[in-house]
Amino acid sequence: MLTYPDLDPIAVAIGPLRVHWYGLMYLAGFACSWGLGRWRAARPGSGWTADMVDDLIFYCIIGVIAGGRLGYMLFYGFDQILANPLNLFKVWEGGMSFHGGLIGVIAAMALFARRQGLHFFQVADFIVPLVPTGLLFGRIGNFINGELWGHRTDLPWGVQLPCAVFPGQCADQGPDALLSPAVHPSQLYEAGLEGLVLFLILWTYSSRPRPMMAVSGLFLLLYGCFRFLIEFVRTPDAQLGYLAFGWLTMGQILSIPMIAFGGLFLVIAYRRR
Repeated sequence: MLTYPDLDPIAVAIGPLRVHWYGLMYLAGFACSWGLGRWRAARPGSGWTADMVDDLIFYCIIGVIAGGRLGYMLFYGFDQILANPLNLFKVWEGGMSFHGGLIGVIAAMALFARRQGLHFFQVADFIVPLVPTGLLFGRIGNFINGELWGHRTDLPWGVQLPCAVFPGQCADQGPDALLSPAVHPSQLYEAGLEGLVLFLILWTYSSRPRPMMAVSGLFLLLYGCFRFLIEFVRTPDAQLGYLAFGWLTMGQILSIPMIAFGGLFLVIAYRRR
């Protein structure tokens, strides 16, 4: 078994100013997406310029942050808004929803496409291969924050958590327990599947001309499937629990439309071709 290293979520503290690793992970994801987007735009015949990439990434940053935070508070933490509406703005405490961020990015891409005179899926097919890099860094940020742990496991890569830091994981242990039973590092599963694996597939697939809508469809389909499967080993949010059948989570419910639309987009794309 592995032991959680008790990472400090604050990377740098200068007086009252605190820089969190979670925020730095988002910056790293945006920077990686921006660099890869510029590299792809520079290829002959891409139809994109560096300035277009700069503008699109800026639009998407706004969409990710606004949509991700609003989506989390609506889907997972509505009680926190009712308790204190200012909780909506406490991004540094964690609590970002991918599905909410996706809605925000869709709105940002639609606005960008309209201003550039492009079809929505021309923009979407260009940007979605870059998205998994942000997911990769974001899930690493979740791991550093010590959130979104999975169920208990006997697998050799299960992670034991210090009871002093995660008392909720040790509630059924004795008062002298130092480490919790091992749990799935579900954040790292998501970083691997939704981040690295999804990036490699989409980057390779989109490196050759594909019918419009196909790259976006493949992204939706694969992300939805990966997230749906990982939810089986990830502990559901305490304020929601399981929503049906003793296993269905909010993450799975929100992933089902992604799987359906992803498959539909792929069928439409190749039939039109």
